[in-house]
Amino acid sequence: MSEIVKGLRVVEVSAFIAAPYAGLSLAQMGADVIRIDPVGGGLDYGRWPVTKDGVSLYWAGLNKGKRSIMLNVRTDEGRELAHGLMTASDPDSGQSNGHPNGGIVITNLPARGWLDYEKLKAKRDDLIMLAITGNRDGSVALDYTVNAAAGFPSVTGPADYAGPVNHVMPVWDLIAGMSAANGILAADRLRAATGDGQLIRLALSDTAFSTLSHLGYVAEVQINGDERPAMGNHVYGTFGCDFETGDNRRVMITAFTPRHWSALIEATGIGERITKLEGALELDLGREEARFEARDAIAAILKPWFLARSVDEIRTALDAVGACWGPYQTFAQAVHEDPRVSTDNPMFQMVDQPGVGPYLASGEMLDFGALPRGPVKPAPRLGENTDEVLASVLGLSDGEIGRLHDQKIISGSLEE
Repeated sequence: MSEIVKGLRVVEVSAFIAAPYAGLSLAQMGADVIRIDPVGGGLDYGRWPVTKDGVSLYWAGLNKGKRSIMLNVRTDEGRELAHGLMTASDPDSGQSNGHPNGGIVITNLPARGWLDYEKLKAKRDDLIMLAITGNRDGSVALDYTVNAAAGFPSVTGPADYAGPVNHVMPVWDLIAGMSAANGILAADRLRAATGDGQLIRLALSDTAFSTLSHLGYVAEVQINGDERPAMGNHVYGTFGCDFETGDNRRVMITAFTPRHWSALIEATGIGERITKLEGALELDLGREEARFEARDAIAAILKPWFLARSVDEIRTALDAVGACWGPYQTFAQAVHEDPRVSTDNPMFQMVDQPGVGPYLASGEMLDFGALPRGPVKPAPRLGENTDEVLASVLGLSDGEIGRLHDQKIISGSLEE
């Protein structure tokens, strides 16, 4: 973890992926992220994957470096405590222009009732709140329903399969989380300059549909009138294809640039056959679009070379010339065999996660040249920080905190 945004305090009220991922991103850059959960845990507290003892590895992964408190927000006093944390100031945070820190909220729960922005703004005028919804109109949508509607499953999977194929990574949740973190930092920058808070709305579905625009998919339909087909593991518009190896593995090969293409030809020794293919097809295979047009013929030429070699032999040959490729790996193979998922990569460190034990965990993806990396912090136990947060942020006494425990308005990890 770095401390690039040290002093920033964020209150997170969340579940599942998008908002917790935003909070994680900020926490790993040094923000003090306080996650509020209901007593006993929220909707995602036990989400799979879990250990043999039922501890959620998913929850532990998304909440590294945060502080966790449990509040019974079904009670008036519980809601008041939550509002106090969301609107509290930190005059020692070093913020400029006389605007102390705090007053930042991230949520992907319905921003109404006790989470209504106007109610919170009445208690702190410069409040920043980022509310993630499913659709822009406030209706429900999840990553998997958004992905289905965005069209990507229709071009995923084998070329001879007529049905949609979902990918398993919740990419729109992750993009929404990163976008939310960017939005918080941008809004905090404006607040430091002007003193103005604001409500920021982010629809999960907009992350997918904006991507359709940014990558040319919308224009492809409107300008060209095209309906893109599924084509298996070929890459649209260029040469990229998977091949079976001699040791029953598979590798992905790409040749997006002239350098990639020449390196692939050099490593595999197919230059003469490629020249003949160019003549037969009357194509210049130095051009990306021509390689796409000739993809099946190129793949047929390359197939025997890969089948005759192991992954290690292929790695040696392709790496020697700087070709662009990668092995297909299971999760287990990535963890056990790939040096990028190890402490050789400074992003990863071993952490001792309460209730789980020691395992490899990722810190911040960015390397900030101005600050060294600090230790990757594990996720807290659920409610571990309830007492310290209420004491340090709201100034509650031990007696007041004890009363709140007795009345079941708050809870800590030892009471689970």
